[in-house]
Amino acid sequence: MILANTTVSSEGGYAQRITTANGHQLASDEPERRGGTNTGAAPFDLMLSSLGACTAITLRMYADRKEWQLGAIGIKLRLVKEGDAPMHIERTITIGEQMDAEQQAKLLEIADKTPVTKALAPGVPIQTVLETSTQPAR
Repeated sequence: MILANTTVSSEGGYAQRITTANGHQLASDEPERRGGTNTGAAPFDLMLSSLGACTAITLRMYADRKEWQLGAIGIKLRLVKEGDAPMHIERTITIGEQMDAEQQAKLLEIADKTPVTKALAPGVPIQTVLETSTQPAR
């Protein structure tokens, strides 16, 4: 089963055009200080955005099933690299309504089970194939 399907294209430089299978258009680039033109979010920003969106959507779905009123949901994320330690993500979730301790614990448990969290946390193996647009000479 394919869970997502995206195409990324570029004519030169670091700016990238991203098209999802559903036809949504996104842009990615590096900031000017890193040699890009800053015409889109940096790749790590897009990764954190995916995690944050998935977290908020999953929490909202869970709360809707439980008939809990969460109010506004805010997700703040930081990708942190300190010395030789591996990178890690810091995620802070803010909800607009009061929840008791048991509800809060359940929301934290659900946050750790979101699909993107589960994909990122252990690392995702990547299989890579290189294709060229021209056929090699025979």
